[in-house]
Amino acid sequence: MEVIVLGSGVVGLTSAWYLSQAGHDVIVIDRQPRSAEETSFANAGQISYGYSSPWAAPGIPHKAVKWLFEKHAPLKIKPSLDPELLSWMTKMLVNCKLSHYNVNKARMLAIANHSRECLLDLNKHHDVQYEGREKGTLQVFRDEKQLVAIEKDMRLLAESGVRFELKDVAGCIAQEPGLAPVQDKLVGGLYLPDDATGDCYLFCQQMTELAKAHGVRFQFNTNIKRLVTDNRQVVGVETDQGILKADRYVVALGSYSTALLKPLGIDIPVYPVKGYSLTVPILDESLSPQSTVMDETYKVALTRFDKRIRVAGTAELAGFDPALPQARKDTIEMVVRDLFPQGGDFAKAEFWTGFRPMTPDGTPIIGATPYANLYTNTGHGTLGWTMACGSGHILADIITHGEAPINTQGLSVARYHHAA
Repeated sequence: MEVIVLGSGVVGLTSAWYLSQAGHDVIVIDRQPRSAEETSFANAGQISYGYSSPWAAPGIPHKAVKWLFEKHAPLKIKPSLDPELLSWMTKMLVNCKLSHYNVNKARMLAIANHSRECLLDLNKHHDVQYEGREKGTLQVFRDEKQLVAIEKDMRLLAESGVRFELKDVAGCIAQEPGLAPVQDKLVGGLYLPDDATGDCYLFCQQMTELAKAHGVRFQFNTNIKRLVTDNRQVVGVETDQGILKADRYVVALGSYSTALLKPLGIDIPVYPVKGYSLTVPILDESLSPQSTVMDETYKVALTRFDKRIRVAGTAELAGFDPALPQARKDTIEMVVRDLFPQGGDFAKAEFWTGFRPMTPDGTPIIGATPYANLYTNTGHGTLGWTMACGSGHILADIITHGEAPINTQGLSVARYHHAA
């Protein structure tokens, strides 16, 4: 069976890989000259299975109001009357209820846990080099209230079979010795030992070559105009290189999936939540993170690569605005300077921004659509790297066998058609 995958970010690539491994003839189409040139280019680098949580959580509405007046708030909202943004925010507020949060987090953890198994298996059978480390994630708390709030997450982690350890300050320092000079700023932490790290862009370049070696074809520098349909089926993809046809079609275009699907009457609430990162060379390894340190107060992740520190954070609701405001750069730089002030060469900091494709409930949209041969794999928000292998494997199984290795109830776009 021939399958066209639209998008060559990390989710599109893993979709193509697992589809090819299932025996399909796969073509990947992307407007960029190579894979992972957009949202997958400089993300946080954390592969955080245990940290797979919806942004829509109890207490967020109250915090969001407070964040409006804070300089280094983790969430920024650009004033707008954009109906898509207002609709998305309304849906997100509904999902902040505890009952919704528990359902969404359980779904996300199921995908993440499966993704962990898939990535381990991939690394076992193929030599994919992406500066990967398997040393866990340390979520650090600066406030006693955060220690109390994390209890509900620990219950869900336990129910989902995710290993974790609640640590005092001394335990945090033992796990991340580079925090010793600033230990007075911490009250404790949550350690997730099964989490990993790695440069997503390097992974994507390696996976592109591996996929090519296994028969996947790539058509770069190709702009996708629209999906051509007939009688509730897709019959082609219109591009600036002509119409391309296949038996099945997968939309894995991240935040750009929404506009492509809307003319077909498929309205997915995927919004481009803008994120920022900086990358700095390491000056002193002993005063740098060893894996990923997640600052719960500012929602900023600090991740260790071989000779670099990647720092990423801030969720900004501003549409497709590619600007890099100094205020956003200041926030992520402030956090790394605060926790690892002597770790990196800040004079050589490289800043980046990208559009995270986020759903209001946090769960990605994986699976079938109302069109018989059209599928989606999008809406992963901040967790595309974490969930990529699992999502690709799940989708490939749905297309190939009509079922998946995990419970897929509530993962497809159908969940929005029945939302209360």
